[in-house]
Amino acid sequence: MKLNCHCGAIEAEINVPVNELAKIVKCNCSICKRKSATMGMVKNEDFKITKGEDKLKLYQFHTKVAKHYFCSECGIYTHHNPRSNTAMTGFNLGCVDEVDVANLKDITLIDGKNHPMDQKK
Repeated sequence: MKLNCHCGAIEAEINVPVNELAKIVKCNCSICKRKSATMGMVKNEDFKITKGEDKLKLYQFHTKVAKHYFCSECGIYTHHNPRSNTAMTGFNLGCVDEVDVANLKDITLIDGKNHPMDQKK
């Protein structure tokens, strides 16, 4: 699969076919709620930026473990590394032309609003 932001400055290759994605997710944490993206999840080694790495901007908040990336030109969220599993890359399925997000089935809803790492011990 090929991912690209809106303006085309960022491109990435995802080495897993859409029909073989282990997980397709939506999340209700504070940032995901606002971006409302449907995301695919792959191992870091299956996701590679092929164009525009210098155009990526990093956003981190709260615990500063998760890494959220977006295009500095068009502002589109492209991918992230979640704090719950930094060995994975979540990516915006809306940035993959061959995917019709409106027709996706079996989307897992993640309760990031009540993330276990935020619970008092």
